[in-house]
Amino acid sequence: MSDEKIIFSMYRVNKKTPTGKQILKNINLSFFYGAKIGIIGLNGSGKSTLLKMIAGLDQAYEGDIVFPKEHSTGYLPQEPELDESKTVKEIVSEGVQDLVDVMKEYEEVNLKFSEPMSDDEMNALIARQGELMEIIEQKNGWELDNMLNRAMHALNCPPEDAKVAHLSGGERRRIALCRLLLQEPDILLLDEPTNHLDATSIHWLQQHLEQYKGTVICITHDRYFLDNVAKWILELDRGEGIPWKGNYEEWLDQKTKLLAQEEKQESKRRKTLERELEWARMSPKARQAKSKARLNSYDKLLNADTKQKIENLQIYVPNGPRLGDKVIEFQNVSKGFDDRMLINDLSFNLPPAGIVGIIGANGAGKTTLFRMIMGQEKADSGDITIGQTVQIGYVDQQHESIDPNKSVYEVVSGGV
Repeated sequence: MSDEKIIFSMYRVNKKTPTGKQILKNINLSFFYGAKIGIIGLNGSGKSTLLKMIAGLDQAYEGDIVFPKEHSTGYLPQEPELDESKTVKEIVSEGVQDLVDVMKEYEEVNLKFSEPMSDDEMNALIARQGELMEIIEQKNGWELDNMLNRAMHALNCPPEDAKVAHLSGGERRRIALCRLLLQEPDILLLDEPTNHLDATSIHWLQQHLEQYKGTVICITHDRYFLDNVAKWILELDRGEGIPWKGNYEEWLDQKTKLLAQEEKQESKRRKTLERELEWARMSPKARQAKSKARLNSYDKLLNADTKQKIENLQIYVPNGPRLGDKVIEFQNVSKGFDDRMLINDLSFNLPPAGIVGIIGANGAGKTTLFRMIMGQEKADSGDITIGQTVQIGYVDQQHESIDPNKSVYEVVSGGV
């Protein structure tokens, strides 16, 4: 990759949270054009923050982030914001808005030919029509509708006339991703792009990104996806940004060897500390022959900046109150939006201590089912019964129950 041009650089970049916690520490990185980079790290390590900084959405940092002005950047957040008054096709069309505007102007110009005008106005109109036709030819604008339909079909988007307001979280991410890919930016920033995608769509996206001409920087917990798409891994580890050449499997191999070496060095350091501590605890008379430098050396060794291991933590969740015979019961429940039927004549009886996994394609009605159980949506027909002793805890996709103005402690302790 040394013969490739650098499209993006970060120099001595530091980032702190409003509470003062440092999440990125002295990051120095350069990305090559066409590189496929997977960002990995623990939750809270700064992955999404880094993408927002590259996208220019977060400028509260120290240091320099530089990329040529002629290069474009496209960003897919975890929770895309879409205009709920628009249809699926209108949102996807925003990815080629320049071409859409040209096609619209071309139609308007053609309509003006039926209006009375002077010779000079006619000549100007003919000249503008020629300019627009040239742009349309260059951008293959005559195939615009086919292009949009192919893109929506590839990502299994909802019907083109469906309103965004009625779409599930997964469907919204699909059309946001479809819109972004149509833009074909030089730097493609993807935050968990495979979330809510089915296997067929993930396979299509994987192949598309492998052939993508620009730079792809992606956050994902999908190991298979990283193995097949990423050629570099950027690990965010306790504030540091560590680049590794290779895919996820190659990173895992290199990381395992590095951890083994760090463990070996830490073992030597610990043994040295034990010897020095034994000497430091000797009586002053026994230490008179020893230099003061040795005590200083011990202090330095004791305070050495070593990386703290991240231990596996366990959270104890106590059992809930005893349930009665009736937990959740659906009888002939149906639910749809407009002309779209999601749930038709559904009946089931959830037994006490039952564990149920709900699967289905995006838009099949999984979230709608939860919202009906919670009373946030009403069934079109049928009966839903919740047992009298049942207490329901619900975590929605948008995390609406979390107050963004509260601290982590305040949010967590509020559930006690």
